[in-house]
Amino acid sequence: MKILIGVDDSEHSRAAVDWVKSASWPRGTKVFVAAAVSVPVMVTTEIYAPGPGMSTQAFEEAVRMGEELTARTEKDLGSHGLDTEARVLHGDPRESLVNYAGAIGADLIVVGSHGRSGLAKLILGSVASHVVSHAPCSVLVVKQKGYMNG
Repeated sequence: MKILIGVDDSEHSRAAVDWVKSASWPRGTKVFVAAAVSVPVMVTTEIYAPGPGMSTQAFEEAVRMGEELTARTEKDLGSHGLDTEARVLHGDPRESLVNYAGAIGADLIVVGSHGRSGLAKLILGSVASHVVSHAPCSVLVVKQKGYMNG
């Protein structure tokens, strides 16, 4: 069995990791740990005046932080006897997770839910909702215990 778990260093993501650690998995199961970092986009407001966007330095820092997060998560899962592989994906987390799941032939994607609803969900989007709707396999959305929607 191949399990893909998307992580982002939130309490909700940690709840998903904890759920994977606590479950019983068939022999030979491999857990792929992935964090996604948005690719920098340069926007210009005038011909030569760069506008808002992620700088190369900020992107490199985000990748480094993603590598540290996935390495920590991989070590945590490995200490529970799980075979793991970590990767930092470049791009929108919604599309990156769905595409990576297809590329590795995942049987299950596990993500945490931030529990946003209403305007917050509309403005910020929902990785979990997108993954559920577009994944090539089953998806488990883990909600943090005692978390109220907001």
